[in-house]
Amino acid sequence: QVQLLESGGGLVQSGGSLRLSCSISVSIHSLNRMGWYRQVPGKERELVAVIVSGGSTTYADSVKGRFTISEPDAKNRMSLQMNSLKPEDAAVYYCYVDQRVSGREYAYWGQGTQVAVSS
Repeated sequence: QVQLLESGGGLVQSGGSLRLSCSISVSIHSLNRMGWYRQVPGKERELVAVIVSGGSTTYADSVKGRFTISEPDAKNRMSLQMNSLKPEDAAVYYCYVDQRVSGREYAYWGQGTQVAVSS
């Protein structure tokens, strides 16, 4: 069982920055993909940024050039640096990982951290 714990959300003014962190309870070497999703009420959860094994990254078009996802550090903490925040970036942000075990893929989510952006 993988446990994820996000931190770093909060309220920021438009144009400001926040850094989200996700603590991962297992070795990252057992993981396939790691990333961040976000969700606003009434809408589906959407991908923000993801790292796949091997290190390649994918970003949503809406955040390219503003957000940067970082691979976990020595303490297994993955981060998302968010710059030039816009009101439309406001959402609950979820840390995500998936793990392949015995040929099956398992997905895990954090509890979410709220990001609010004032205009």
